[in-house]
Formats: sequence, structure tokens, C-alpha cells
Amino acid sequence: MQDYLVELGRELKHRNYSPRTIEIYSNCVRFFLKYLKWDVSIITRDKIIDFILDLQSKNRAPKTLNIYKESIKFFVREILKKDINIDIRLSKEPKKLPIVLSHDEILSIIKNISNKKHKTMVSLAYSSWLRVSELVSLRVKDIDLASLSIHIKSAKGQKDRVTIFSNKLLDDISYFMINKDWKDYLFESERWWKLTNRTAQVVFLRWLKNARIKKEATFHSLRHSFATHLLENGTDIRYVQSLLGHANIRTTQVYTQVTNPAIKNIQSPL
Repeated sequence: MQDYLVELGRELKHRNYSPRTIEIYSNCVRFFLKYLKWDVSIITRDKIIDFILDLQSKNRAPKTLNIYKESIKFFVREILKKDINIDIRLSKEPKKLPIVLSHDEILSIIKNISNKKHKTMVSLAYSSWLRVSELVSLRVKDIDLASLSIHIKSAKGQKDRVTIFSNKLLDDISYFMINKDWKDYLFESERWWKLTNRTAQVVFLRWLKNARIKKEATFHSLRHSFATHLLENGTDIRYVQSLLGHANIRTTQVYTQVTNPAIKNIQSPL
């Protein structure tokens, strides 16, 4: 069975899937094979549905179920080369609006951060609408101080993009570039290792709580917030789409539901 997982990893890597996607697909397939007691000869459409129903009974989210479905389909078709009907529809995912922090709430969080590295990380993530994985992967060579820009490499969907940062952060970013090689990470752990996504998440939640903000925000809320604030300031949605790196403008349009001025101007008749 380990050979199958190795082959899965190799095929995904060959097709230029991101390391994170390879890890997720491998874990999903491993869990599925364990459910089958490692017997791939019994895989059928019904077996796959039984497995998904088992996950559903354990209250797994629709988004998680869909990841399992996609990874199992890939494994059966591309690795096992099984000619079976696995046309299984994706689970319907609830359409939730993103949690957005107001501009004042963002400033309150940043103002209350006493750790210089943490403050710069949170400020930069908001200023440049970075995903957490993009922030911790930033290297010195990705920063252009002269043009106040950042080259994000191999972002979601293996796409590069260029974003900007506030000139208010110029000195702080320069500070973390001092005495570093161009290949070094901009933000590192105490042992000079790359920070993990989890570490950055915990850092944000710590200072969110410290600012006494009750919203169920996450690190990604910084990205949601800036996109919303851009639209509130009248920035064309096509520019917002480009800066966020969205392939489809419909992904960006969700923020128009959060910041719709027509709805905000309506007064309740009560």
C-alpha cells in the first residue's frame, strides 16, 4: 500500500500540484485505504459512497467531503487505472460570507501588538492581502523596497503574482532583511527555521483576543478585510481580482455582498 501512496505522490508532483495539495490528497487516500483494510480490489462506486457516508456521519464538513471525493477519484483513475463508474457528485457547500474586520478593528489589533515581528507580520498580511502560507514563505529576494512591491511565487494554483505593501512598513520590513542572505525567509522562527502556517495563525488569534475583538476571525480575515476595504474605497473589482490572484471574478464578487452600500443605506421601518 505504501507503494501506491508513493506513486500517488510522484504523479501529483509530476503534474505540478503544490506540496500542500500532495499532502492532503495522500492523507485522504491513506484514510480511505485504511477504511478498506488496504484491499484495493474491492473498490467500487458503492464502497466509495459508503466511505463518504461514514465521514458524513462523523460531521465532516461538505468542503472536506469534496476533497476526499476528488482525491479518491484521482487515485482510482490515475494510479489504479480502474475502469469503474466513479461519477460521484460533489457535496453542496454552504455559502457563507467571509468574516470581515473593520478598519478600526484592524488598527486596534496592530496597535496592541507588542512583539515587533508579530506586528510586522500582521501589518504586512493586511497591507498586501497575503494568505498565511504566502506570508511564511516570503524570502528576502521577493521584496522590492524601491517599488514597495512583493513577488508572490507559486501561490494558490501555482500562479505567481505581484502585490504591493504600505510605505509605512518600509522601515520594519527593512529591519527584518538586515544581515540576511537573499534566499533567507523574511520571518523566521527562534531557531532560524521557516515559520509554520499554524504558528502564524496562533500569533494572530493571540493578538485578536488581546484587542478584545469578539468576531470569529482568523488570519485569513485580514485578506478578506482588505479586499472589502478596497471595494468600499471605490477600487474597481477587476483590480481587486488581480491583486488577490483570483482566477474567476465570481470569487471576488463575494466581497460585494459584504460591502454593498445600497443595502447599508436602507433603514429598517421599525
